[in-house]
Amino acid sequence: MAPPRLIIVLLRLYPLLLGVNFSFTGDGDRNGVAVGFDNYLELFRDPLFRTALGNVGLLVLLLPVAVAIPGLLATFIYLRVPGHRLYRGVYFFPAVLSPVIVGAIFNLLLAFDGPLNSLLGAVGVAPVDWLGDPDLAMFMVVGVHVWATFGMGLVVFLAGFATLDAALLDAARMDGASLPQVIWHVIVPGLSRTIQFVFVTTMIGMLTSMFGLLYVMTSGGPEGSTYLPEYYIWIQQGQMNRPALASAASTILFVIMLVVGLLQIKLLSRAGREA
Repeated sequence: MAPPRLIIVLLRLYPLLLGVNFSFTGDGDRNGVAVGFDNYLELFRDPLFRTALGNVGLLVLLLPVAVAIPGLLATFIYLRVPGHRLYRGVYFFPAVLSPVIVGAIFNLLLAFDGPLNSLLGAVGVAPVDWLGDPDLAMFMVVGVHVWATFGMGLVVFLAGFATLDAALLDAARMDGASLPQVIWHVIVPGLSRTIQFVFVTTMIGMLTSMFGLLYVMTSGGPEGSTYLPEYYIWIQQGQMNRPALASAASTILFVIMLVVGLLQIKLLSRAGREA
């Protein structure tokens, strides 16, 4: 066990501690000078960072939907609905596309004069500024991210189904259980560990892997409404040349992921026992 533990310490824990320590130093003329909690106070005074934190809350609320979609589709594939082999490949295909390609495609589809608004106009609905409306833009980016990544969760769920005792499903069918009852009383408890894993990995992906879509689709706009911590960190590090402030934002993002992940595991474990 020593070699993998050493790799984790050197390549994960040590850089993490360096980043946390760096967040308590200054930028520019105060580079390397200890400034205490000044960076953190500045972050919470910045309306863009507060917007980014608010969008994190939105992602947490939408997380069950992002997990339920691959879970339900994997259930239908496992139950061998007609065409299940074709669906398996079709659903996974978006996962192999680059976020830049996905973002460019949906920029065309969601443009004000794009195909979606043309379709709405054909049925008498006024065009919608999907990516230019601050109230809609974040939902559109999250929806595109879910579409592009749920194939990986689908594969994990299918792997979990391989460990499920088929006799339990047969017994439930013989007892006259409906599909919702089978899902809630047989599949959910049987896949509790898989569900926990998909919840945590999906959450991490939503918080740390949406930069490509944000950059291509909205660049943080309109009016900063689609900022997420990872995009804010890139702005501070790459454009504003403020690595210490970016390190403070990274530390906050890490704490958020840690707390939310632990809460999810606890809640899901309780739900699995009750089911």
